Amino acid sequence: MRTAIIAATLSALTLPALTVATPAQADSRRYYQTDNGIRYWRGNNGRYYCKKSNGTTGLLIGGVAGALLGRTIDGGRDKTVGTIAGAAVGALVGREVDRKNSRPRCR
Repeated sequence: MRTAIIAATLSALTLPALTVATPAQADSRRYYQTDNGIRYWRGNNGRYYCKKSNGTTGLLIGGVAGALLGRTIDGGRDKTVGTIAGAAVGALVGREVDRKNSRPRCR
């Protein structure tokens, strides 16, 4: 019984590794690059698309930095208000900075 369980486990782990994705299945997009380094592709509907930062990294880093700064500035006993306000402001500022510092806009 133990041998049957081990054999079933090994076959379950081995079979997915044997399937290989063809290039058409993996990614049907063909990327192009402009002179200033912007990567873009043409969609199925004929429109051009490009990858641009959505500001998530800046949002997270700004939120943490703002929370720490707000906690430091808030001089009261309960520093919750300063922490929450600092996190909110820091997250918004960090997101906008991250979006502005990404590559030029794609049109």
